[in-house]
Amino acid sequence: MKNNTFAALSERPFLFLWIGEIFTQIPTHLFNFFLILLVYKITHSNTAVSGVVLSFTVPAIFFGSIAGVYVDKWDKKKVLVLTNILRAVLMIFLIFFINNLFMIYIVSLLVTVLVQFFIPAETPMVPLLVTPKNLLSANALFSMAIFASILVAYVMSGPVLIFLNPVGTLIFLSVMLLVGALFINNIPTVSKVSDSISQKTNFLKDIKNTLTLMSKTKEISRSLFLLASSQVLILIIAAIAPGYAQQILKINIEDFPLLFASPAALGMVVGAVLLINRFHSHGKGKLITAGIFLSGFGVLILPYGSRVASRGFVHVINNYLPHILKINIIHIMVFLAFILGIANSFIFVSANTILQENTTEEIRGKVYGFLNSIIGVLSLLPLIVAGSLSDLIGVGAVITGIGISLLVLGIVWAFIIND
Repeated sequence: MKNNTFAALSERPFLFLWIGEIFTQIPTHLFNFFLILLVYKITHSNTAVSGVVLSFTVPAIFFGSIAGVYVDKWDKKKVLVLTNILRAVLMIFLIFFINNLFMIYIVSLLVTVLVQFFIPAETPMVPLLVTPKNLLSANALFSMAIFASILVAYVMSGPVLIFLNPVGTLIFLSVMLLVGALFINNIPTVSKVSDSISQKTNFLKDIKNTLTLMSKTKEISRSLFLLASSQVLILIIAAIAPGYAQQILKINIEDFPLLFASPAALGMVVGAVLLINRFHSHGKGKLITAGIFLSGFGVLILPYGSRVASRGFVHVINNYLPHILKINIIHIMVFLAFILGIANSFIFVSANTILQENTTEEIRGKVYGFLNSIIGVLSLLPLIVAGSLSDLIGVGAVITGIGISLLVLGIVWAFIIND
């Protein structure tokens, strides 16, 4: 039977979740990039930008696991709706402190705390809303929704910030979150809900059982590591993106989202489609390996686009191209960003599917809660170091180190999947 990327959309409950996901993810990513730009304009410091990116991740360390435990005992649909509404309220609140760096950090932290409850309620719902045969399709669509939302968010970021100004932008983002909550509210209730006494009695036991399951089930622990590493990489790149744009590309930071994040997000969408329609028969472990190596090579070449553009074969090609199409560092960066998007999609979709196939509804939220905590822990030191090192030794050297690390990880992973 021919695989269909969009098969899961025929299941109405998933369709509502998917649309709600789009209306939630777009303002989420727009808000994050909005804060990154705002902080960089205020401080002109990569370290300060690392601080705001850390505010996206630190709450996961303290709240990720706790949120996962409680979300598994609550009505997941209500959690999704409520967290969207509260985030909208916080964004409106920020309007009154738009130039206050301290308040930007505080609001960002609070929004991220709410995200810790949103994530373990959102992704674990996917297997509950689709039939098993459509699970891979659903995860591919979820991946496409997340990353297409990044594409839309970053393409929109420049015009939105220009035409709406900071206040109008925050109002716009709040409205989108409320629309997302409205769609999610149409999903039938599918989660089991426990009473509060049971929650208090079993809290520590739930954490212990989840840790035991993760440590003893290699499919779960490996998937968690991959998903966490993928997100940490994105966060690090986000933290050093303004410096990369100005120091290496020599462009305005406002132009960077369209030139880098957009092709990367488009690559993620294309990768999800390729995975379902062309590479579905390949083992998920092999797809993940390919994704890691593609990421490593892509990141490693990023700082050296000008050297590639100066190669003889590029000059030969340019001789046959119109002036507007002549290959330069920007074109190379756009191509690499697209490849990185495809690579990340292979890792994200495959690892998520493996994780969901090896967990039950009763524990899935806890596992995703722990994933948030793992991301927070793993990203804490790299984000601090990446921002500081970028200011000290340059963004190019930091990116080169990341690329080498990814290639080493790919080699190790290739041996692991064959054990």
